[in-house]
Amino acid sequence: MAICDRYTNNQEDAIEILNDGFLKIFREIHHYKPAYTDVVSSFKGWLRKIMVYTAIDNFRKNHKHRMVTELDAVMYQFPAANENAIDKLSHEEIIRAIQKLTPGYRTVFNLFVIDGLSHEEISNRIGISIGTSKSNLSKARRQLQNILLKLNQPEEAKNAV
Repeated sequence: MAICDRYTNNQEDAIEILNDGFLKIFREIHHYKPAYTDVVSSFKGWLRKIMVYTAIDNFRKNHKHRMVTELDAVMYQFPAANENAIDKLSHEEIIRAIQKLTPGYRTVFNLFVIDGLSHEEISNRIGISIGTSKSNLSKARRQLQNILLKLNQPEEAKNAV
């Protein structure tokens, strides 16, 4: 579920991806062959790969990568204190921040940063050019920084934005 949750911004879509993924797993379990001697780890990797590809398929099916917003026009105020925002964030807050990325940026970010795919592999998987993949990653990082900075602001500053 954690994999599916990373690729969506709401619980219903994550559950849909999870259900579709398990349906694929149950249909193809007879084709499973362990890739290495540790059968449990091999199976976990196979299951993870299916869930990631199912999330990508869901993304493509819904054409969400065409829906982007520009956050560059939004003005943010930065906190005056020199506190490191990353030190204050929990795992849950980071995942929620990633979920706030626009769908196209979120997908490329997850595939590159978390799943370790190259831009060429991302290009082939979701049907975009390598340049678009690189651009989306750059914009996703910038957007994520803005989201995380906004999370770290005092309540009065959030209301001023």
